[in-house]
Amino acid sequence: MSFTLAIVGRPNVGKSTLFNRLVGQRLALVDNQPGVTRDLREGAARLGDLRFTVIDTAGLENVTDDSLQGRMRRLTERAVDMADICLFMIDARTGLTATDQVFADILRKRSAHVILAANKAEGAAADAGVLEAYSLGLGEPIRMSAEHGEGLNDLYAQLMPLADDFAERARADAPETDVTIDEDIDADEAIDENAHRPTEARPLQVAVVGRPNAGKSTLINQIIGEERLLTGPEAGITRDAISLQVNWDGVPMRLFDTAGMRRKAKVQEKLEKLSVSDGLRAVKFAEVVVVLLDAAIPFEQQDLRIADLAEREGRAVVIAVNKWDIEEDRQQKLRDLREAFERLLPQLRGAPLVTVSAKTGRGLDRLQAAISRAHDIWNRRVPTAALNRWLNGMLEQHPPPAPQGRRIKLRYITQVKTRPPGFVVMCSHPDKMPASYTRYLVNGLREDFDMPGTPIRLHLRGQSDKNPFKGRKKPGKSHLRKHIEGRRS
Repeated sequence: MSFTLAIVGRPNVGKSTLFNRLVGQRLALVDNQPGVTRDLREGAARLGDLRFTVIDTAGLENVTDDSLQGRMRRLTERAVDMADICLFMIDARTGLTATDQVFADILRKRSAHVILAANKAEGAAADAGVLEAYSLGLGEPIRMSAEHGEGLNDLYAQLMPLADDFAERARADAPETDVTIDEDIDADEAIDENAHRPTEARPLQVAVVGRPNAGKSTLINQIIGEERLLTGPEAGITRDAISLQVNWDGVPMRLFDTAGMRRKAKVQEKLEKLSVSDGLRAVKFAEVVVVLLDAAIPFEQQDLRIADLAEREGRAVVIAVNKWDIEEDRQQKLRDLREAFERLLPQLRGAPLVTVSAKTGRGLDRLQAAISRAHDIWNRRVPTAALNRWLNGMLEQHPPPAPQGRRIKLRYITQVKTRPPGFVVMCSHPDKMPASYTRYLVNGLREDFDMPGTPIRLHLRGQSDKNPFKGRKKPGKSHLRKHIEGRRS
């Protein structure tokens, strides 16, 4: 039975550093500046033979109003209620503070299992802080250094009996199930047919990107049906790329909420650079990228850069226009949006353009359908026979040019990959082929095989016209006689 461990504590006590060490990757942003983490981040942790879910939380602040710190605190308290075990971290070098005392009382009331850890405890300078931790009444503190990996054995020793207890409860509560196998189904055919279909084990990866304050976190909260991500009127609230798994109308998806991406010239602070790079990494790992625009100021230069980035990374792209509920003349606005989309993003011609309202939830059904269709097109495979019939028709309609009097011959085409669709055309003189004719072929593939909006990669590969035996001398009689005698001997 897997359990859930929430890491809580004041800002800058090393919660994200320990989270990264437990999951074995640098998923959470880490910086000397306090208050870096704002949202809840979950990860699959591994400690010895223990496998569990770990939650990185925002630093606890002694604030209860509707300010940003107050909203962060409510999210952290929610993580405490969700978790089976809470790991309360203090800074051993700073020592106990009044805030630590307050939150120790809260955890004692709200969590059944609390483990106390004194972090940054390497060296003699932390001895006093470790001794002070006993006064919290949460048992013996674990002397730990998350940065250097010290104290993990002690953490394992405290988690092991709790993990065994959770496992016994799970076995006692597990219902008996009967598993039936339909032997009439050809497993190989089923796998081939649905190879790209999302499953719970391999959900569809969707990254939501855009400029700051476009409504990305609000949109994801609306999709999952709960206030899971931190939102508010302030721009740039989200810093980490947070992933959440959801079953959206029967389609398993993993949604990535990313930090707002401003123009590179405006990104000066180190923390914002880390946030943007984390969002770019989410785009590279996604299958479908939803570019979220603000209906009041759509298709700004930064929006175009973000959409172009997703296309260059080879991801299926869906354009979503948020805050549609406050628009008045919607028909005219929609016509203007479509005209601007076709003019400013010709490389994504045919990609879906969906209007949504993250606040009210209108248009989410259309967005889900657009994401699923874009994913299907991204995985499409075209038979080689159909491709070559299509190529003959394209050559008859518009033959390739003859630069410097040398005619370019296109012999055949085949699809070599999907995700995104990639094609290879065997031809003579590929280096002489003008880019305009390559675009002609790509646009033809997009239109004739119903692949609107998805990136298409078309590669030209040379094939020589020369006879491989030309210039070789025919073997004479003496040569043949020597060859036969050699074989007999």
